[in-house]
Amino acid sequence: MTTPSQDTNGGERKRSNRGFASMDRELQRKIASKGGKAAHASGHAHEFDSREAAEAGRKGGEVVSRDRQHMATIGAEGGRARASRNQANKTPQQQ
Repeated sequence: MTTPSQDTNGGERKRSNRGFASMDRELQRKIASKGGKAAHASGHAHEFDSREAAEAGRKGGEVVSRDRQHMATIGAEGGRARASRNQANKTPQQQ
C-alpha cells in the first residue's frame, strides 16, 4: 500500500511502505533495541567510558576549530544573538 505525497515539483508521488524508515516509530525502536542487545551479547558493541568520551569530544573540537572561517561565523552569530537578547531585556527607562 502507498500513500500519496508531494514531490519537489508540487506533483503527487507515491510513498513506499517498504523499509525501516516507513515503519511505525515504536516498531523501529523495538527492532533497534534487539540489534543493540545482540551486539552487546556477541561482544561487538563498544561503550565509551567518560575518559574516552571526553577524548573523542576534544578531537572533534580540534577538527572543527581548524576551520577559522567557520569559527568566525559562529562567533559572530553568537554575538548578534546576545546583543539581540540584551536589547529585548532592556526596560523602556534603559533605552
